[in-house]
Amino acid sequence: MVRGGIVVLAVLNLWWGAWARFAPRHFFDVFPGFGRHWAAAYPPYNEHLVTDLGSTFLTLAFLLTVAAVLDDRRVRWLVLAAVLIFNVLHLGFHALDQGTMGPLDYGASVAALAAGVLGPAVLLLIDAVRSRRTPR
Repeated sequence: MVRGGIVVLAVLNLWWGAWARFAPRHFFDVFPGFGRHWAAAYPPYNEHLVTDLGSTFLTLAFLLTVAAVLDDRRVRWLVLAAVLIFNVLHLGFHALDQGTMGPLDYGASVAALAAGVLGPAVLLLIDAVRSRRTPR
């Protein structure tokens, strides 16, 4: 279950990372999609910053993939902790800055970012509980 959750996180980071890195203007204008425009709520557009964000997501996707493939609890914990740190910091900014979003989009974006914090935290907790029952 933990490795499956890590795969889901890897796929999400790969999707967002490739989108932001290789189509930065489209990412800025459209993210997260479905008629919502959360990234564009923080103008002005800056290609450098969006491609850097994409590179960060791609790096997290790579690390998460390694953590899912290797059967090493220490690697899983290190990678999930790193993802958790990034997601907490990301949430922290957006929780304090609404940009130009209305209340519905702002609430949805903060909820999505909070889910990004809960996901790796829950996976770490599950893995920690299982480690107490199972030797390395």
